Amino acid sequence: MPNVKVHSLFTEFDINLFKSGKHFRLYEKLGSHLIEIDGVKGTYFSVWAPSAKSVSVIGNFNAWNADEHKLNVRWDASGIWEGFIPNVGKGEVYKYKIQSNNNDIWTEKADPFARFCEHPPNTASIIWTADHKWNDKDWMSYRKEKNGLDKPYSVYEVHLGSWKKNADNKFLTYKELAEDLVSYVKEMGYTHIEFMPIMEYPYDPSWGYQLTGYFAPTSRFGTPEEFKMLVDTFHQNDIGVILDWVPSHFPEDAHGLGFFDGSNLYEHPDRRKGYHTDWKSLIFNYGRNEVRAFLISNALFWLDQYHVDGLRVDAVASMLYLDYSREDGEWEPNIYGNNENLDAISFIREFNEAVYSNFDGVQTIAEESTAFSGVTKSVEHGGLGFGMKWMMGWMHDTLQFFQKETIYRRHHQNDLTFSMTYAFTERFMLPFSHDEVVYGKQSLVYRMPGDEWQRFANLRLLFGYMFTHPGTKLTFMGGEFGQTSEWNFEQSLDWHLLQYEGHAGIQDFVKELNHLYKSSPAMYEKQFSPEGFQWIDYSDHDNSVLTYIRKGHNEENDLIVVCNFTPIPRENYRIGMPKKGKIKEILNSDDVKYGGGGNLNKVIKVSTKASHGYKKSIEITIPPLGIIILG
Repeated sequence: MPNVKVHSLFTEFDINLFKSGKHFRLYEKLGSHLIEIDGVKGTYFSVWAPSAKSVSVIGNFNAWNADEHKLNVRWDASGIWEGFIPNVGKGEVYKYKIQSNNNDIWTEKADPFARFCEHPPNTASIIWTADHKWNDKDWMSYRKEKNGLDKPYSVYEVHLGSWKKNADNKFLTYKELAEDLVSYVKEMGYTHIEFMPIMEYPYDPSWGYQLTGYFAPTSRFGTPEEFKMLVDTFHQNDIGVILDWVPSHFPEDAHGLGFFDGSNLYEHPDRRKGYHTDWKSLIFNYGRNEVRAFLISNALFWLDQYHVDGLRVDAVASMLYLDYSREDGEWEPNIYGNNENLDAISFIREFNEAVYSNFDGVQTIAEESTAFSGVTKSVEHGGLGFGMKWMMGWMHDTLQFFQKETIYRRHHQNDLTFSMTYAFTERFMLPFSHDEVVYGKQSLVYRMPGDEWQRFANLRLLFGYMFTHPGTKLTFMGGEFGQTSEWNFEQSLDWHLLQYEGHAGIQDFVKELNHLYKSSPAMYEKQFSPEGFQWIDYSDHDNSVLTYIRKGHNEENDLIVVCNFTPIPRENYRIGMPKKGKIKEILNSDDVKYGGGGNLNKVIKVSTKASHGYKKSIEITIPPLGIIILG
C-alpha cells in the first residue's frame, strides 16, 4: 500500500477557476485538511508547485524523510500536487520538500495555506482545525449598520505584542487580550479595533509586515481558535475588528513564498517589478492568475473564517507605481509609457469587488500616500473600489503645524485649512498611526511645543481637532493617554503614567470625544460630504482661531467648533450664530477634569448683533490651546 493515497478535493470546475484566477475560496482546497477515507482518518495535502519534479510532505511522522510521502501531480497541468496520508492528524508539524525542474534545486517550504504555524524562530506548518462556536450572531446581523460609511468610525490601532505585558513581562495571550483589551477599548468608547498584522511572521522587528503564513494567526499569542474567540468577544461588545493586510510584498525567508518551487512562482520574475529595495522583500506577480487567486482567497478567508469586519491594506502606493522608490533606469514604463502598474491596479479592483460582493457590511481601507485619483471611487465608475483611504496629507500637515512654536502659528494657519480644499475628494480616514511615533519622530505629546502644561493642552487640542474634522478617525495605542516615549515593539506601553493628572486627563478627554462622536449625528452622518462642513471663519490668523460648523441631516443637531491654537485665552470673542434657539457648551478641552485651567462658558447668551454674515452672534471665552464644541 502506498504511503500517500491518490485523492483530491478539487473538481474540474475548481481547476478551471484556479487557472483563470477566479477561485476565491482556495483555502477550502489547497493546504492541509483533516478528512476520513474508507473509515481511515488522516490528512489531505495539496500545494501549487508547477515547476516541481517531485513534492514530498515531511515531518516528525516520517522523520523528515522526503522518500516516505511523495505527493501526486495532477494530470490537468494545474501544477497542483496532492494526496492523502493516513493516520497523520491535528498537531503534526510538516513542510513540503520540493525538487525543482530547474537544475534539480531543492527547497523546503512551509505550507502557503497552513492554518497554524510553529512559534518563531521555528518555521514548520502545523495541521490544524480552528473549531470555535461563534456567539456573535447579533453583531453579524446588524454589522452593516454599525460599519456603515455614515456611522461613527473611531479606530484604536494596536500592536498586540506591545500593548501590555503580563507580570512576567511576556506577551498577553489571545485569551488575556479578550479580557483586558476588549474591556479597555469598550470603556474608551472606540467603535473599532485595528490589529497590526497578526498573520504569522518570522521577524519581530518587522512588526508583522513581513508575512510568511498568510492564512495563520501568529502562534505568539495562542491558537487560531483562541484568536477567533478574541474577535468574537469584541463583537459581543459591539466593537468591529479590522486587520492589517499586506498584499504588497513578502520576505525572502527560506521557508516562505519566495522561489517556492525553484522558480519565481509568487514573485514577479523581473526584479524591477519583483523586488523592494527599501524593505528587501519580494513583490507579488499581480499579473499571474493563480497569484491573484491566492491573495483574494486570503482576503476572503479572514472575512469568512474569522468574521473580520474590515481590511486595512498596507502600502497601496508601492503597488500602484512601477517607479515607487526607484531611480531612473530602475523601472520600465507600462504599455502606455507611464508609471502605473496596470496589473496591480487590476488586482486591487478585483480584490475590492470580490470583498464587497461576497460580504455584507465590511470595509476595505487603503493606506495610500499619493494623490492617485479615485481610490475610494467604485470600480464601476473607474475607481479602485476601497471604502476609505488614510488621509496622509492631513496627518502630515496637521502634525507639522502643531509642532511649531505657538508664536509662529499665525503664519501657518493655511497648513490646517488646506485640508478642506480636498477633504471630500475621497472618503478619508484621519490617522495618527504607529508610523508617527517611531524612528526619532518622538511621541505625540513630546512633539507638542511649550512647557508640560502646554504640551498636554496641545495634545487635547490636536485630538479635538481630529474628531471634529470631517472623516473617520484612527488613533495608535498610547497616544490616547499621552505616552511620553516613542513606541517600542519590545516593551509594554507606559501604563504607569496614568497615575499623573495630565495623562489621565488626556485619556478622559479622548474617551469623551469618542462618546460625543458616537452620540452626535452632525459628526458622522455627512462625514464624507461637503454638506457636512461649513466654515464660520478661517481667516483669523492674528488670533490663531478657527471656527466651523459640523452638520448632519437635522439642522437642530449641528455643532459649532472653536479652536484656539495659542496659549493666550481669547475673552469676549464674537462668533456669528448660525443656529436658532439656545446654545450651550457641550465639550471644553480646558475643563479641569481633563487637566485644563477651567476656562469654561457656563452661560452663553445669543445677541442680535450681526457677525460673520449671520444676523445673530455670541461672545465666549476661548481657552488657551483649547477647543470647545457648542450645540
